[in-house]
Amino acid sequence: MASAVYFLGTVVTLLCASLLLRAYLQTKTKLLLWSGLCFVGLTIANALLWVDLMLLPQLNLYTLRLATAAGAMLLLLYGLIFESE
Repeated sequence: MASAVYFLGTVVTLLCASLLLRAYLQTKTKLLLWSGLCFVGLTIANALLWVDLMLLPQLNLYTLRLATAAGAMLLLLYGLIFESE
């Protein structure tokens, strides 16, 4: 059951990233770009969560997962601060 939840979280964040980036390509609004890139990073973090807990439980990928999610949030924060109109 846990594996399905981790996989579903990864799929949902990937869907959000693709929708945000597609909207950016249509409207060229910079905030959509930064939001889409944030969700790409969150997708990677969720995929790493699944790999860490389901595929390779003997490895500890906590730091890598946390760094990836923090980097994704920093992208969004940069977009909110410097690209707002």
